[in-house]
Amino acid sequence: MNFLRNFLASILGSLFAFGILFVMFLIFISLVGASEDEASVKKNSVLELQLQRPISDYTGTNEVDPFAGIFEQSQGLDEIIHAIEVAKNDERIKGISINNNFIIAGLAQTQAIRKSLEDFKSAGKFIYAYADFYMQRDYYLASVADSVFINPVGVLDFKGLSTEVLYYKDLQEKSGIKMEVIRHGKYKSAVEPYLENSMSEDNRTQLSELLHSLWNSMVTDISRNRSITESDLNIIADTLGGRTPEYAIKSGLIDDILFYDEYEGKLSNALGVTTNKDINYSTLDEYVKYSNKKILKKGDDKIAIVFAQGEIFYGEGGPDIIGQGIINEAIIKAREDKKVKAVVLRVNSPGGSALTSDIIWREVALTKEVKPVVVSMGNVAASGGYYIAAGADKIFAEPTTITGSIGVFGTIPNLTELAGDIGINAEQVGTNANAIDYSLFETMKESFKNQVQESIEDTYQTFLERVSQGRNLTMAQVDSVAQGRVWSGTEAVEVGLVDELGNLDDAIKAAAEIAGLETYGIRKFPKYKSGFERFMEDLEGASVQFKETLIKKEIGDEAFMILKELQSFKERKGIQARMPFALDIK
Repeated sequence: MNFLRNFLASILGSLFAFGILFVMFLIFISLVGASEDEASVKKNSVLELQLQRPISDYTGTNEVDPFAGIFEQSQGLDEIIHAIEVAKNDERIKGISINNNFIIAGLAQTQAIRKSLEDFKSAGKFIYAYADFYMQRDYYLASVADSVFINPVGVLDFKGLSTEVLYYKDLQEKSGIKMEVIRHGKYKSAVEPYLENSMSEDNRTQLSELLHSLWNSMVTDISRNRSITESDLNIIADTLGGRTPEYAIKSGLIDDILFYDEYEGKLSNALGVTTNKDINYSTLDEYVKYSNKKILKKGDDKIAIVFAQGEIFYGEGGPDIIGQGIINEAIIKAREDKKVKAVVLRVNSPGGSALTSDIIWREVALTKEVKPVVVSMGNVAASGGYYIAAGADKIFAEPTTITGSIGVFGTIPNLTELAGDIGINAEQVGTNANAIDYSLFETMKESFKNQVQESIEDTYQTFLERVSQGRNLTMAQVDSVAQGRVWSGTEAVEVGLVDELGNLDDAIKAAAEIAGLETYGIRKFPKYKSGFERFMEDLEGASVQFKETLIKKEIGDEAFMILKELQSFKERKGIQARMPFALDIK
């Protein structure tokens, strides 16, 4: 029986292996064919901008890898902006169609794409936008277009920004599972959800000011492109003046109500072709393959861009996690590369491990001693994200960047009440006075709490010192804008935490200017394994993605995000310098 079982298993294994090889062969053939076709963008074409996958600042795959992009779940912001820049000077591309997006990106990323589209229009090319429905962020992007259209039974969401914070005090009391929290900072939002059932006035004030600053930035951009005053746009938001296509036209948010075939008629007219069938579309994914081969910045001297994106954890790190392993290796490579004359650190992180943040800060400081370091902030560069940025020669942020949150805290779960309710009694034995420091099943000792509090205070003081040195501010000045307070990019410039408003390209130009470079090429760090490589290394990767898809379908997107947050919480070790909570701004 064992022989038969082993024989059948070997046959099945061989068939499975041959199946994988066959699929790889088909993929390779299709990619070879695609490589021949990807450059054949037809004359008189429209670039179709559909952004329906999550957008990360950087995917980190090798552009010339034929398998790059396979099994990738996200689109790279750097590739999207580069494609638009290439299309601007591509005579075959006559315009862009922003078509039926449900953009999964932060406000700063959306603003960066919007700015690149404004630059595209400066070449005298058209941009049209169409959607069956516009969520608020979708409309913000679409409003850059020359003309904005909507389906006759479509919906436009334009009502202002909001966010929601969950509070767990009652849940802790009812479940017997309590979070012991030790912090520094008068803005108690970092721990407030565990200690209270409602929002404090301090927290409400900072969130309100943050949301108003982000909203004002969006309204300013929309006002400029739609020729509607900012006060009128706020009235439209307050009265839901765009809630139907008819109201949206009267309010000036939309130019016309069309079915999709009628919208294609508009594109036909713009292209000067006879019928809709004569429209030549180039999808973004197709065009990215072509544009990735077009180098726009050239020169023997280089500027390195090091992308740091995701929460900060102690360890190696990866495409969506900042660890000292991969990031420091990238910074050291950029520092020791003689052709690299300046480094741009792109930060998109809510923070995380204070220890890891300081380890990365050290490498940034060492690099700054030998060549310029400029920071570009993405959607969020807060707490630990700001920590690693603070020592740069110059810091840029988008107006809609969320930054600051200079504060530290520690959270420790305690199951004492639950253990008592279910009949668990824990007894400890130790050799020395402090051998038994903490148990999940015992009330926290005052000596242990004092020990952690001391560590929190030391870390906070170190954080203040790093910012004070990097920003040329006194400790008192830093402390006055710290205390865990979050700021928009616009506010951060006003309080001295950021030097200028600008995007990644602005940061690159500043780095070149400081280094005295007129011509230069770009090198991007770090390089990650492609999704296909990760899939081949771990065939379970596909099943994990499949399981996540099933779970998300069963419990819904919001519940799935809470589950992911809980999973993330399990990985947080030590003192944290991170955003107080995940801000989902709607």
